[in-house]
Amino acid sequence: MVQLDPFYPIVRDTDWLARLLPVGIRLVQLRIKDASYEVVEAEITKALRLCAKAGCQLVVNDYWSAAIDAGADFVHLGQEDLASADLTAIRRAGIKVGISSHSDEELETALAAAPDYVALGPIYPTLLKKMPWAPQGLERIATWKARIACPLVVIGGITPERAPDVFVAGADSVAVITDIVTHQSPQQRTETWMSLTQPLRGR
Repeated sequence: MVQLDPFYPIVRDTDWLARLLPVGIRLVQLRIKDASYEVVEAEITKALRLCAKAGCQLVVNDYWSAAIDAGADFVHLGQEDLASADLTAIRRAGIKVGISSHSDEELETALAAAPDYVALGPIYPTLLKKMPWAPQGLERIATWKARIACPLVVIGGITPERAPDVFVAGADSVAVITDIVTHQSPQQRTETWMSLTQPLRGR
């Protein structure tokens, strides 16, 4: 089974990645939106180089074909991307796969693809984007954790204050975007997250 760091920041480009890597993050997702294939592949290649130097696991969001071409070893797929992705090609390239899910039906779809982790969200209301799904809450974390045999990543409105309850409920890793990128000191906030999750590393 794949081992995930308990803290899972998500960044939109390699500039953000370069800001957070010095803090010591060990797992990060590169989530690029609305860019050309050439830009995406170049960003993935740069991110892989930065992460390799820092000893950080990189997960590429959505762009599985570019991830294969760039030599990435982990991708994250939403449900729409999962429907159109060539899982055979992804697995043939030795790439691990994480899959988003927001309902029981989507969980079944995700599990049918034999993912290396499943993501559940939003746990709490989130300001990042308007979600068609109601907040899942802590009870859903425990329910889903009991149904899967892979790590469970949770996302959506999670802060350092809420994180302990999320982990107690069964989450293996907490994905964070807004709490970092909107903070007046993203690096300092990242340090807070790293300290908070340190006791969970190596468990």
